[in-house]
Formats: sequence, structure tokens, C-alpha cells
Amino acid sequence: MNKHVLAPYACRLSCSRGRFIAEEESQTRSDYQRDRDRIIHSSAFRRLAHKTQVFVYHEGDHYRTRLTHSLEVSQIARSITRSLGGDEDLAEALALAHDLGHTPFGHVGEEALDGSMANFGGFDHNAQSVRIVTRLEKRYAAFDGLNLTWETLEGLVKHNGPLTGPNSRQRISEGQLPHAIAVVARDIDLHLDKFTSLEAQISAISDDIAYNNHDIDDGIRAGLFDLDDLRSIDLVRDIILEVERLEGASDSTRKVHEMMRRLMSAMVDDVTRQARKSLEKLRAACADDIRAASAPIVTFSTEFSSQIEVLRDFLFNHMYFHDEVRETREIAGLIVVKLFDLYMNRLELLPTEWRAGLTSGETESTARRVADFIAGMTDRFAVRQHNTWFAPISNFG
Repeated sequence: MNKHVLAPYACRLSCSRGRFIAEEESQTRSDYQRDRDRIIHSSAFRRLAHKTQVFVYHEGDHYRTRLTHSLEVSQIARSITRSLGGDEDLAEALALAHDLGHTPFGHVGEEALDGSMANFGGFDHNAQSVRIVTRLEKRYAAFDGLNLTWETLEGLVKHNGPLTGPNSRQRISEGQLPHAIAVVARDIDLHLDKFTSLEAQISAISDDIAYNNHDIDDGIRAGLFDLDDLRSIDLVRDIILEVERLEGASDSTRKVHEMMRRLMSAMVDDVTRQARKSLEKLRAACADDIRAASAPIVTFSTEFSSQIEVLRDFLFNHMYFHDEVRETREIAGLIVVKLFDLYMNRLELLPTEWRAGLTSGETESTARRVADFIAGMTDRFAVRQHNTWFAPISNFG
């Protein structure tokens, strides 16, 4: 389908709710293209090049980073969106922005920072992405943040579905919203009780497709498991058997990449087929019909979902909680906790622009500023900061 031929249920610029601060339209780019470009040119996006996906930076140059992951999510999202008649530029913007708020050291860094922030509203990387694009980026004379369109902001805020109401996974009340989202929700009605657009749902499931596949690749590269171990998963075993019947797949490296390509295609095809079935059943006439649905439109089929759960269990057991990875994770989490405690007790160690306006004492505003500073660190910068103020950790960084 030509990307300019949008389905009735796609997000259409003619129906966009616009930007919080009005701006003149570009003569050469759509508003969603401008959103994408602002995200790419942001400081937070550049830092993703040195932020961990699973492995910490010193463990090798070939493992995925948050940047390469975001690019892979973007490619998958554009493909699915094109197939379903959505706006590719909006889907791409959301895919590129979804991890902007991630801490150094991946999810273990987030868990450590959330623990340190337990008495100050907690920390969530999705909410931090929203905080970055609405406040922390300082690139424009007229506003803080990136002043993204309503549709892009909505997709980031509801990356995992509705935050309130009967369809929310967490069933949280407005007073319990993550800090950054609560701040934005005071000024902008993002329909927190509804699902998000087709394009945003595609971006979210593309994230799942990307990390499930590249974590297999990285795990094999790290020697944590091999193709024979993966034969315990029906879906993957069938694909491995297909690949082994190919003449040109005798080389082990080629075999892994061929398997990965076919597995990713199988996931994309399943999502696309299932979404078409849901769209046909819903008979959506506009983007708001997608939002008002009683269930997400873009999902895996029931059969495929169960297979993916088996794959995730395998990755948890053989990779995320492998002894070698666990040791690095524990060290990384400790670094984050020690840096948080250090800056909270010694604000003078923060860069001048970060401590401006802060007063001593454990207040939520001080803790939030410290969390912003740490969350923005790359892996290597966090290690350098730790080693500046504490005894260096052997064989780490």
C-alpha cells in the first residue's frame, strides 16, 4: 500500500489536535515528520547510542544498544503501519522516542533508580520519556521540550495502554499517575482511559518483536545459549528445521541470521493478520474508533502469544538471569544507587546547570532533579562518575 493512501482509521493530519504551543506549519514536512526529526535531533536520542539494552558497554561492540534497538523498532513499525494503512511517519516518531527515558544499564538501572525514588514518586522510563519531550530537552527559544503533536505525545504516554479506567492494566487513579504524566495531564487531555491510536499500538508491539528477536541474537553471540537450546521452543524449532533444509545455511552464523529473519517475519505476519481481523470486526471509520475500542486492535494471535511467552521464559532463564549477566546487573544497580545517594547528600557535585534552584534537604523536587541527571547518563559516563567518587569496581568499565 502506498504510504500516502491512508485507511479511514489512520491518524490524519487534517484531524490532528495539534501542538500545545501553536507553531507555523512547515512547507516541506508534515507535523509528524517534524516530530520524528525533533526526536532524532534531541540530546536524549543521541545518548541512546551508549545505553545498554542487555549487555553493558564494555562487554562488546556488537551487542544492541538502545539506539540500535530503537532503529530496529522503527523499521518494523513502518512496515506494519504501511501494510495496515496507517501514518508511517507517526509510527516512526513513536518508535524512535519510546526509549528516550531509559536509564543507563537497561532495566536494572531503572529498577535501581525506582527503588531510590520510592519516597519521591518513583521512577518509570516511559514517564521519563514524556518528561524529556515535554520539559528536559532545551533546544528551542519558544518552549522547553520538543512541543510534539498531541498524537505523538498520546502514543508515548499510553505506550502500554490506558492508564486509567476499566481497560487499564494497573487500574490506577489520577492521583497515582507517574509524576511526569500527571504534570502533562494537568495541561493536556490525553484521554488516559482510552486506548491509543493504531500507529501507537503498532509501535508498542514492534518494540516487543524487536527485543524478542535481537535478544536471541545477542544471547547466542554472548555464548549464553545456542540454536540447539532454542529447539525446546516449538515456534523457533520449526524455523530452525526450515533453515537447516536450505543449501546455503550450513555456516553457523548464516544459519542464526536466517533463523532470526524468518522468526521476525513470522511475528510481523501474525500481528498483521490479527490486526486485520480486529479491524474488520471493529469497522472503524476514524482514528477515535480505535481509541474507543474495548480491547487493543494490534496484538498477536492467541496461539502466537502463548509461543512468545515460552520464548520470553527461555530468555529470562537463559539470558537475563544467567549467572554472568546477573553479576553485571547487580554491579550496575549498585552504581545507580550509590550515585543517587551521593548527589542527594552532596548537591554541589552536580553540574552547575543541574543544581540551579535546588536547596539542600531530601525533597521531591531535589530527588527528581537527581533522577533526571542519572537517567540521562550513558553507561560509560555512569561508570566514570562512580569511579571518580568511589573505589573503582574491578573488571567493570
